[in-house]
Amino acid sequence: MKYRSNETFTHKQADKIGVLLTNLGTPEAPEKGALKRYLREFLSDPRVVEVPKLIWWMILNLVILNIRPKRSAHAYSTVWTERGSPLMFHTQDQANALAASMQQKYGDKVVVDFAMRYGSPSIKSVTQNMLEKGVRQLLLLPLYPQYSGATNGSTFDALGEVLRKTRWIPDVRFISHYHDFTPYIDAVAGSITEHWATHGRADKLIFTYHGIPKRYLTAGDPYHCECYKTSRLVAEKLGLGKDEYMVTFQSRFGREEWLQPYTDHTLKSLPEQGVKSVQMICPGFSADCLETIEEIGIENRDYFLEAGGERYEYIAALNAQPEHIAALESLIEKNLGGWESPERDSQLSAELATAMGSDK
Repeated sequence: MKYRSNETFTHKQADKIGVLLTNLGTPEAPEKGALKRYLREFLSDPRVVEVPKLIWWMILNLVILNIRPKRSAHAYSTVWTERGSPLMFHTQDQANALAASMQQKYGDKVVVDFAMRYGSPSIKSVTQNMLEKGVRQLLLLPLYPQYSGATNGSTFDALGEVLRKTRWIPDVRFISHYHDFTPYIDAVAGSITEHWATHGRADKLIFTYHGIPKRYLTAGDPYHCECYKTSRLVAEKLGLGKDEYMVTFQSRFGREEWLQPYTDHTLKSLPEQGVKSVQMICPGFSADCLETIEEIGIENRDYFLEAGGERYEYIAALNAQPEHIAALESLIEKNLGGWESPERDSQLSAELATAMGSDK
């Protein structure tokens, strides 16, 4: 195997700590071609679709990629802004806010950046850039509070693939989940309280999460349980009774059974049960994106109102709200604990350079 060469490397380079935030990804433009490239990469990940490779290749390339890109491009066009994809700029805002805060505390010793699991900026390119800056201790934070192999697990795989071809592997820590981290729970509860202060309460608060096939749960994926725990902790923080909130799962794909209850089916049935107003929140999303804005904010709203509902509100994701940034910073600092100063190897590096007779 040929390992990557760093032409700018120097043994005198000061060691740094890197914090890498990651999110799912987004197409480069709301266009069919861009969507086809993005969906091919996303849906080719065996962590995302656990179907025999040959069978899935035929379904993906002969059916899905000939139908879905055009439809998805239209959906993306409805949420695209002057800044581009909402997921992209919200994640960038989060990284910028954390970088500014960490800069005040640690100066240039800590490098904060973000990458996307699929699309750009890639985990490969951002990780290589961080290593070139002297990062020798790397903390990976996928911005998915609830762990699933299809998201958090896949992110770890991607970093591992990069490091597998890297000559000098840094110390690595991986935050696999933070579904019950108190500052995160407080931030979610705070955003709901703030919404209530302006709009009042609804008959029902619905915590809705991206779905996964039920067989992932039975195979050992903890996602389902962590979604319910997040919801329970937030509800307890708000003082809600069990009949005042519920948990649902959206975005199923294909014919097999996914985690239930399904969000769309639930919204269609609630009005006939006397629930005329609902407020929706997606605690599994750190940033608003196509799924939260279009699917939850628009499509499911139509289902509820057409079924006889009278009031439907979507409570935005935490995005770069100060309370969210503070929670993420607290999580990062907790997981950086015990690591020595980034300058711990400066003397060793200097001795190596001297021994090599090089001033590079």
